[in-house]
Formats: sequence, structure tokens, C-alpha cells
Amino acid sequence: MIPVDKLIHGRPYEETNEGPRFRPCVPNGVLARLGDKWTILVMSHLAVASGHRLRFSALKNGIEGITQRMLTLTVRNLERDGLLVRHYFPEVPPRVEYELTEMGASMLPALEGFTSWIRENWPEIAKTRAAYDEAQQ
Repeated sequence: MIPVDKLIHGRPYEETNEGPRFRPCVPNGVLARLGDKWTILVMSHLAVASGHRLRFSALKNGIEGITQRMLTLTVRNLERDGLLVRHYFPEVPPRVEYELTEMGASMLPALEGFTSWIRENWPEIAKTRAAYDEAQQ
């Protein structure tokens, strides 16, 4: 049988004699970024900020538990992906502000759907995790 490309939830796969075969593809990197501990919090904070811009210190102060290093890595990665822009003002002292790009802001409704699903299903997920962990011991 010749492999045939198909889609499930927008994700391509091929049907082979051994069954469906999925390959990692470019969106994996974006999904990994969104699945890290801090990205959604940074994007959410910028979304609710007055004028949708924040200085580094305001971002850090508004996200409980984030370290300076992790915030630096997160904003750099979001900037690299085109989801936020860094505005540098050559003042004394220098001022830097971060803002979601149009593409970053367009991702917010998708994040809302995803986080709503998690919020609705979290009690059941926690319950099944506990049952699984108990059964493994």
C-alpha cells in the first residue's frame, strides 16, 4: 500500500501498512514553547497590561516565582518567534518595554480555549493522576 497523507485536527499523518505514522514537524517547536512554564503567563500579563506594554521589572513582579534568568529566556524566545517585540529607548538609564505583536495577540483566543479546557478538566485529571500513582505503588 502506498502511504497516503491525511489530517487529524489539522495535523498531517500518513496511513501505512503498519498503521498511521506521525512525524514531528515545525509546529512542535511552537507547541513546546507554549507548553513551557512561563510563556502563557508572560503573554497573558502583556495582554492585560495598560497599553499592552510592560517593562521587564513590571513583567517580573507580576509573575509569581519567575526568575530574572527565566524571564529573560522567555521574552527572548517569544521575540525570536515573533510573538512579542522589544522596544529599546536609549535614555539614561536605558528603558526597555515589551509588547505582544499582532501575531502574538492573535494567539490569545486559542490560548483561552486551551486554558479553559484545562480549568474545566483539571479536577478529573488530578483525580486520575492520583489513582494512577496509587496503583503504581
